[in-house]
Amino acid sequence: MKTSSPALKFLLEKDVQVSKHFVVAVSNLSFFKSLKIHSQFLEISCHGVAWFASWFAFIWLLSSKDLYQMQVNMLFGLVLDVVVVAVLKALVRRRRPVASKDMMAIGPDKFSFPSGHASRAFFVLLFFAKLYPLHIVFLMPITAWAVSVAISRLILQRHYVLDICAGAITGMLEALIVGLFWISEKSAFDLVGFLSSENVDSAAE
Repeated sequence: MKTSSPALKFLLEKDVQVSKHFVVAVSNLSFFKSLKIHSQFLEISCHGVAWFASWFAFIWLLSSKDLYQMQVNMLFGLVLDVVVVAVLKALVRRRRPVASKDMMAIGPDKFSFPSGHASRAFFVLLFFAKLYPLHIVFLMPITAWAVSVAISRLILQRHYVLDICAGAITGMLEALIVGLFWISEKSAFDLVGFLSSENVDSAAE
C-alpha cells in the first residue's frame, strides 16, 4: 500500500507501531502458547469456507421452513461480506504484517485491509443482535466470540489494528444493508425451493 499523503502515512506508521507493541506485550505472557492455539481455533471458526459449508449444511439438514428467512438473509450477508471485503482489499492492497500461511488466502485475501474475519464476526453479531434477535443467553457468547476473533487477528499477526477496526465497521454496515434489503419469507422459501425442491417439499408437508 503506497500513499503520498503525509497524514495517512503517519496514521499507518502509528498503526504498525501499536500493533507491534500489542503483539510483543501479549507474547510475554506466560500463557501465550495456549492463547495462540485458541486464536488458531478462532481463526478457523470464522473462516469464510467454514461458514459457507456449515451454513449450507444447516439449511439442508435442519430443513425447517420457519427458519428459511433467517437462513437465507444470513447467507445473503455472508455473500455480501465476501464481495465487499474482496473489493476493498483489491483496491487498498495493504500487505499483511506477516506473510500468510493460510492455503485458502488467494487473490485479494492475500492483502490485509480490511480484516475479513473481523467483518464476518461483527456482521454475525449484529445480525443476531438486531436483525434476528436472540435471547441474551445466546447473544453473550456470540459477542465474546466476535471480540475474541478480532483480537486473535492481532495475536496471530494476520492484521494491524486499523485493519480490524475497519473490518468491524464493515461488518456492521453490511448488517445495515441486509436489514434494508431484508428478503421476505416467500422469497426465501422460493430460493431454498429452487436450490433444493425435495427438501422444501418435505418441510412443507
